[in-house]
Amino acid sequence: MCTTKHFHPWLLQIIGLLALLVLCLWLSLRPKEPKFAIIQFSIPTSVSSENPRATFNYVLEVKNADKESSIYYDDVLLSFKYKQDMVGNSTVPGFDQGKGNNDDQHVPPVEINQRVWRDLAKEIPRGTARLNVELFTSIKYKTWGIKSKHRKIKYQGAVPIGSDGKIKDKKKKVKLHRSKK
Repeated sequence: MCTTKHFHPWLLQIIGLLALLVLCLWLSLRPKEPKFAIIQFSIPTSVSSENPRATFNYVLEVKNADKESSIYYDDVLLSFKYKQDMVGNSTVPGFDQGKGNNDDQHVPPVEINQRVWRDLAKEIPRGTARLNVELFTSIKYKTWGIKSKHRKIKYQGAVPIGSDGKIKDKKKKVKLHRSKK
């Protein structure tokens, strides 16, 4: 017969074991944030007299390191600034990214604000230009068929531009980092 003296420690052991199991599951299934980088950046190196309008091109690399969760992205807004002035904006339409996938999002050329372009074009041949990038989006994770709520994320980074109009210092990409709220 089971007495109450032996029942309480047994019940505590079961509760402790279940709590440990829940903690392990939570730690292993907690989704990892995606990683963003700017690759294949290209901007004209001078102002053309016949065409004063200029555009720049880039590719947004998106990595999902999470093997258990897929990610659903709303529209991704990228803002490029030179010093404090807005150079241009671009939007990547919302997309789904599978588990553990890397996606390169090819973005149409971004038109450069003409007011800022003259100052920026003076810095590019010297190799001293630098664009600050901010990325805003909302994401949802899908783990084991269950979708999470929307999470707003904001990333930022700086793209150093060499005299050739590409990313400076032979870097292949510029990683964007989570910004503080």
